[in-house]
Amino acid sequence: MPTKTEDAPKAPPKKTFLKHLVAGGAAGLMESSVCHPLDTIKTRMQNRGVGGSTTGPIATGIRMVKQGGVTSLYKGLTAVQCGIVPKMAIRFSSFEQFKLMLADSDGNVSFGKTFLAGIMAGTTEALMIVTPAEVCKIRIQSQYHSMMDPAQLINAKYRNAPQTAMLVIREEGPTALWKGAGPTVLRQASNQGINFTVYQTMKKKWLAYSEQTELRPWQHLMMGGLSGGVGPLFNNPLDVVKTRMQRQKAEPGKTLKYPSIASAIPTIVKEEGVAALWKGILPRLMRIMPGQAITFMTYERVSKLLFDNK
Repeated sequence: MPTKTEDAPKAPPKKTFLKHLVAGGAAGLMESSVCHPLDTIKTRMQNRGVGGSTTGPIATGIRMVKQGGVTSLYKGLTAVQCGIVPKMAIRFSSFEQFKLMLADSDGNVSFGKTFLAGIMAGTTEALMIVTPAEVCKIRIQSQYHSMMDPAQLINAKYRNAPQTAMLVIREEGPTALWKGAGPTVLRQASNQGINFTVYQTMKKKWLAYSEQTELRPWQHLMMGGLSGGVGPLFNNPLDVVKTRMQRQKAEPGKTLKYPSIASAIPTIVKEEGVAALWKGILPRLMRIMPGQAITFMTYERVSKLLFDNK
């Protein structure tokens, strides 16, 4: 007869912050390494003002490679990767924590509360990590210098994330690292609200329909890609405004062209037309959809390895 110890069910592995950090960090590093060139192209396209080039993402990428070499597509990657591990740790761990807080007595989380948990997670990551990391990234990406010319590379004003952050603080003050915080929070909050809700909903329905106990990596890949593409279609104007605001350098006696969301959107529409608010949408979708696919697939896989390891 089995002993009481043998009959007792094993407790599920504890999902610690450290495990979320490792799983989220691995997902973020994989995603950024694969998809960063498309983000650089998107930033270059969004920074075009009146009279700027109207070439698409492929032509923009080709021109950048011709002018600055292949490595020009990876401008700002250090800024992304310096923030990617804590960002992903905060995103996934805070989402799970907010879900726990919003769950009912049976541990169930409704569609609306899943969306709210995603919004709260997106807001948290935006304020803690994303805004200062993107200010540095955009300053680096917006420089028009050749990565193949050693002289230009040495003399570049913004060279890497730590150096850029220190320079921005010295020249413009610490608060300059949070330029564009408003549109960044709105973008991240809406992105993660939609992203997690769509992903969690598809995951539940797929599991129920297929009668599987767990999904395969390619299924996580597909659902992550689809869920990641919904948010950008709606909030691209916020991304354009954020990019314009974060590129600006504060100078004494000089008024910023884009001081706030409320003033930036009418200015862009008046000078460039409504379509300008969707500049960079194609490379953004080309980056975010595979990026989210890679993120969710990697996160789920690493989580399984970590959480199943007792």
